[in-house]
Amino acid sequence: MRELGKLVVIIGVLTTLSGLLMWSGFVPKWLGRLPGDIRIEREHSAFYFPIVTCIILSIVLSLLLSIFSIFRR
Repeated sequence: MRELGKLVVIIGVLTTLSGLLMWSGFVPKWLGRLPGDIRIEREHSAFYFPIVTCIILSIVLSLLLSIFSIFRR
């Protein structure tokens, strides 16, 4: 159970750090503006869903976690 607690803390710290980096503006300009991202803008409203960006981030995170698990063994 102790290992699970450490993992949760590490994931929380990494999530917080990446959130702070994104909030500070240290994110590439293309992130969130890829072809395939859905953007609908009207007079008084806007809808934005970065589907392609989500897919790419998911693939990158999956690769990083699988590499991490290989070195952890």
